[in-house]
Amino acid sequence: MSNDAPNPIRPTDTEARSLARGLITQARFAALGVTDPDTGGPMVTRIAFGTAPDGQPLTLISDLSHHTRALKADPAASLLLGEPGPRGDPLTHPRVTLQARARFLRHGEAGYDELAAHYLRDHPKAKLYIGFADFSFVLFDVQGAYLNGGFGRAFVLTPQDMGF
Repeated sequence: MSNDAPNPIRPTDTEARSLARGLITQARFAALGVTDPDTGGPMVTRIAFGTAPDGQPLTLISDLSHHTRALKADPAASLLLGEPGPRGDPLTHPRVTLQARARFLRHGEAGYDELAAHYLRDHPKAKLYIGFADFSFVLFDVQGAYLNGGFGRAFVLTPQDMGF
């Protein structure tokens, strides 16, 4: 590949910022990428996804899951949000990849009960297990993002672009 290839990244604009925020606020699940603590290789899993009252991405996970162990060993994570629509090429539908650091919030810690009440509004089925001792919230401190707004619409976003 030539070094003269055009840069596919567009300047970040209001439309890109709005699209990224919309993908984040509308998502109810995500693909989570972590580093497997046993092999050092990449690992991806599907998780329930939501946002805290301030818009920060979060999930509720069990200590029994392998990805919890991975996040405790290395809090670097990647989240892919956005689903293909019912028609057309899946690659033409918008998606955003968030690069983040995971931070755990356990039962009994300040803010847990308020966050649980907020989370249950969007994830009512979580009521079945949210009180289990092995479950905790993971808040994702976003470090940056890559937005693919559809064919030929690629952007690099900062946490500030997304309101973090």
